[in-house]
Amino acid sequence: MESSIIFIFLSLSLFSNNCNFFFQVHASKYNHGKVKFKLIHRHSPELGKMSGTTLGPPSSSRERIKQLIHSDTARLHAISHRLVPRRKNFQVETLRSSNLVELPMRSAADIGTGQYFVSFRIGSPPRKFIMIADTGSTVTWMKCKYKCKTCFDDRIHHHERIFNPKTSRTFIPIPCLSSMCKQDLARSFSLQKCHRSTSPCAYDFRYSDGTKVLGIFGNDTVIVRLTNGKKIKVPDVMIGCSETIFGNFHDIDGVMGLGFDQHSFAVKAAEKFGNKFSYCLVDHLSPSDLVNFLVFGEVDDSTLPKMQYTELLLGIVNPYYAVNVSGISIDGEMLAIPSYAWDLKSGGGFIVDSGSSLTHLVEPVFNQVIAAFQAPISKFKKLSLSVGPSEPEYCFGDVGYKESLMPKLEVHFADGAKLTPPVKSYVIDAAEGVKCLGFVPTRWPGPSVIGNILQQNHLWEFDLLNGKLGFASSSCTFDD
Repeated sequence: MESSIIFIFLSLSLFSNNCNFFFQVHASKYNHGKVKFKLIHRHSPELGKMSGTTLGPPSSSRERIKQLIHSDTARLHAISHRLVPRRKNFQVETLRSSNLVELPMRSAADIGTGQYFVSFRIGSPPRKFIMIADTGSTVTWMKCKYKCKTCFDDRIHHHERIFNPKTSRTFIPIPCLSSMCKQDLARSFSLQKCHRSTSPCAYDFRYSDGTKVLGIFGNDTVIVRLTNGKKIKVPDVMIGCSETIFGNFHDIDGVMGLGFDQHSFAVKAAEKFGNKFSYCLVDHLSPSDLVNFLVFGEVDDSTLPKMQYTELLLGIVNPYYAVNVSGISIDGEMLAIPSYAWDLKSGGGFIVDSGSSLTHLVEPVFNQVIAAFQAPISKFKKLSLSVGPSEPEYCFGDVGYKESLMPKLEVHFADGAKLTPPVKSYVIDAAEGVKCLGFVPTRWPGPSVIGNILQQNHLWEFDLLNGKLGFASSSCTFDD
């Protein structure tokens, strides 16, 4: 059976218009089993052959943290522009299914806009691609050749992956005169121009780093493989056929949209696999044989400590996944952080984001957290990373360092759940002989972001039907 690879980054973010919308998520009544995507981190050796990119193992620990900071800076800029409190109307319905799809995810380096990749195939017959898996994007798109006769000719000559809709018997363009194009896709940068009634719906994406992507919308079939080997078709997935790209994205095939939106792949897959998706991230510095996973459906958590659940604030800061944090404690003592810092309506709030590496805290939160660490880190020699703007400010030499010397940090949620990350997730290895606190300040007002390093060694379950976020410590190894 042919193995298929589509690499997808969990990261990028698009600006969109503020508009109310209503959508439903329907779970399939069929039992499709379990599907697993392998997530590949940007620094994985598996991506080391992608010349001309920053993908693959960095040249040093210092270069590694520099790349992650560069990626975080672009992402936080986009999130800050999107986090404007606004209420969305939505409804989720299901036929109650315990179906499961698991997709292995590995970590991989990109142009500074994402952290993780996964694999799937698109079209009939299916073609495999390298994509960015992104919880901050709603549209799944790939490099494409539709009308343009010379687009990507140089890359086709080098046998790179370019999607050709004309070779897929299941690809159907979305008409530019349709209400889908003029209304539903307006927030996804659909263009209002329509030369002929038969013309496809065109788009013009603008990313926060200045990258521009132009193409047309259509629907096609995605193929996923269950862990029992059976292949499942997910029909009518909205995709973008991108014929023109100005800026980055030259070394990847596209983006998979995993944000909360009626047209995202996350919601579409949820319709078939139980209205849930999960991911589990191992330590960035773990051996390469340890694998991250993106899972659609119900994960067997019988081998995990008890899952904790907190409210998932859906439809408020789409496409991001916001949570209701109520406080942070250090060694059991709650920090004196003003309540407005946690409130979305007051310009604050918290987002769980797999595409950001470090944890970004608005100044009222950051100042209190850092003050609590001043005494323990003052015992070590203060150092500077000197890797550019937005670098961790509190770094020190690791001579004599032991995790037991650091206080225990806990994130408290309003409904009683409590995240207790391991020390290595907030006192990170930044360079040879250098430790840093894994927190970066960001301006108030604005969002705080729980980055993927603080999420490591935990399973995170996004229940789109019930609006719940579950989490539990995990080694990120699942039985098929």
